[in-house]
Amino acid sequence: MAQTNKVPVAVPPDGGWGWMIVAGCFIVTICTRAVTRCISIFFVEFQMHFAQDYSKTAWIHSLVDCTTMLCAPLGSFIGNRLSCRFAVILGGFMASTGLILSSFATSLENLYLSLGVLTGIGFALCYTPAIAMVGKYFCKRKSLAYGVAMSGSGIGTFILAPVVQHLIELYSWRGALLLLGGFVANLCVCGALMRPIALKEEQLSGVLSADEENTYNKQQNDLNSKSACKPGQPIRTDCLNSCVFFQSLQEYSFFLMPDFMVLAVSILFLAYGCSVPFVYLVPYALNVGVSHQNSAFLMSILGMIGIVGNITFGWLTDRRCLKKYRYFCFLTAVGMDGLCCLLIPTLQSFPLLVPFSVLYGYFDGAYVALLPVVTSDIVGSQYLSSALGVVFFLHAIPYLISPPIAGWLVDRTGTYTAAFMLSGFSMIFSSVLLMCAALIKKCFRTRSGSYSTNSDPKLQIWTNTGETEYSVAADQEPKPV
Repeated sequence: MAQTNKVPVAVPPDGGWGWMIVAGCFIVTICTRAVTRCISIFFVEFQMHFAQDYSKTAWIHSLVDCTTMLCAPLGSFIGNRLSCRFAVILGGFMASTGLILSSFATSLENLYLSLGVLTGIGFALCYTPAIAMVGKYFCKRKSLAYGVAMSGSGIGTFILAPVVQHLIELYSWRGALLLLGGFVANLCVCGALMRPIALKEEQLSGVLSADEENTYNKQQNDLNSKSACKPGQPIRTDCLNSCVFFQSLQEYSFFLMPDFMVLAVSILFLAYGCSVPFVYLVPYALNVGVSHQNSAFLMSILGMIGIVGNITFGWLTDRRCLKKYRYFCFLTAVGMDGLCCLLIPTLQSFPLLVPFSVLYGYFDGAYVALLPVVTSDIVGSQYLSSALGVVFFLHAIPYLISPPIAGWLVDRTGTYTAAFMLSGFSMIFSSVLLMCAALIKKCFRTRSGSYSTNSDPKLQIWTNTGETEYSVAADQEPKPV
């Protein structure tokens, strides 16, 4: 493959080849998130074939989700250091290999390694770089672009759920996994679409005021002087190591932002709650007497309505009147998903489970589309790739432990009530935490009156004016009015 040089541009193009990036990310979300969701359709097949309980079988889905998110920073690192194109192609090859090897598994332990670890690492190398590329190509229509790109998860679930169930009936679970392995190989094609792009630092002009721009330039000069890498001098080993160290330090400076830390903590509870319905909706439906085909169709409904949530929330929050309330829309969607989970134990027939799939799928699609947008609003596009790696990394442990914990609760209680209740309360707590943090922050501003949200880009989360389409979260000291 010929090496493609990064061509600096002043601002994100907001179109052109960017729509090919959106198309590539769309296919990536189908091959990663939708395929991961469809693994729950194999749940009963694995349980019956290997004669294992709920808890042990649930580890398969947990490992796929956990490894995908745990290795998200690795995907960001490879994408930043080499290229997003290389990361996605490598990940596609690994994920396809893992699924193909899983079709020959002779025990759950084999599936833990091939389907859980190898496929999960492949998905991680594809997912984060592809999502970050969308943020580099779009600014004014960022929410819409992410809504379309992330809708691949819903569309993929809608199409793949009945297809996978049909493949299992025709070729058994082994044949279905083998065919999924061939399908996931399309990730390598998506990787070829990821054309590199570099944004000039001159784009800061016009976004920051003159004083803020001088402050930013002074910080960059200080960073360069600390690295001891002077122009025109031979590059020494200690100089190179120093440059790499300070560059890496700057990439993760968003950890010092209180808003990002609050988001990070809330993500832990959000990730615990959101994975349980995708793993146990089909087993729960079968338990209350719904047929296999209708149980798989519930997943299809959930995925189809998720598409509507992706695109409508993406389009609406790009409107000028709602752009400054994207944070509020995000926490509302999370809270509504939590309320839906609390109602599942009362729904014990297919006609009653359909409304749940509709509501849960819609709000799930909404917050999935808004998560990278809200992250970008907090840290800025400059740190988006690294921040998304951290955000997805925080999903890892909850994704690992939530299905086995829910399975243990099902084994101990004999019902799914406790599992879904814990899931719902976890998501509601995540939403309440974000709301409380925002209210405390607003009250603090009102009482102190010492800071202006218009002068500090890092504070523009709730009160983003919408005129600043390309905000930069540089390390700056808050300036008193």
